[in-house]
Amino acid sequence: MSKSTILWLTSNNSQMIKYSFLLLALSISVSGRTQEASETFLSTRIVNAHSNEMLAPRVWQYRIEHRFGDMFGVNGGTQTAFGFDNAADIRFAFEHGLTKNIMLGVARNKGVGGMYANALLEGFVKFRLLEQNSEKKIPVSLAIVQEMFYTYMKPSSDTQSFLNFPKDIYRFSYGTQMVITRKMTDRLSFALLPTLTHRNYVDTWDVNQLFSIGAAVNVKVTKSFGLMAEGFYAAADEVQKLPETNSLALGMEFNTNGHNFRISLTNARGFGTVQYLAQNNERISKGQFRLGFSITRDFKIRRH
Repeated sequence: MSKSTILWLTSNNSQMIKYSFLLLALSISVSGRTQEASETFLSTRIVNAHSNEMLAPRVWQYRIEHRFGDMFGVNGGTQTAFGFDNAADIRFAFEHGLTKNIMLGVARNKGVGGMYANALLEGFVKFRLLEQNSEKKIPVSLAIVQEMFYTYMKPSSDTQSFLNFPKDIYRFSYGTQMVITRKMTDRLSFALLPTLTHRNYVDTWDVNQLFSIGAAVNVKVTKSFGLMAEGFYAAADEVQKLPETNSLALGMEFNTNGHNFRISLTNARGFGTVQYLAQNNERISKGQFRLGFSITRDFKIRRH
């Protein structure tokens, strides 16, 4: 294991733990529900962020996710059919429920490109540590997601560019997200989403590590249809927040037998914590927001 990766797994993660346990302590102070919680969210994602939900054991899920271009502004409007002519990011993924409380996945992302990398390979593992349960006096659910990204894009011919990747370890980046959720009623759920991202190699004006705090709400309109809102604030000084901007998203989703279909509106271009937090410089005031969708299909391999 490289020295850079070891440093990220030790000293950098300590800050994530410090902030996250503070938020967990605040969440636990809320009184418990009168019954055991289930289906806090309709799927394993909120909009950009993970939810506390897991795939059932031995269930596989294939995901197709697409995000269009800017709806308005310089790169939007009627000339691009309000962004439908362009693709900000595309993600294909296989995800699997290993056990009731462990889920993992692999994916390929087109990547936002431009001033950032494209052609991203992604792997993640999600652990559910707590489930909201009034009988056991557990007022919240808690999951932790660990992501790793690797870009295999061709290095830039410009030796001064950070996309030149003089060392292979510079192609790696990571994200750690804690998902703290609370089901308030059968129709209303909330989430706190402290997130730490780390990129091994960045440009001179950028920073390797960024801590963000997110929050989300889910309103279940019917048993199979829900509305979501999600926002993240990058907890960095003004220099570090150039060019990062805060990620905001709205979404609606509905479940059918074995499928989940979602439509979203967000200022984030890419998928994965590193892209929608550390590499998000899109401003809603400039029309830099876009529609997106995802389709999932669940299937189960039976043992004979």
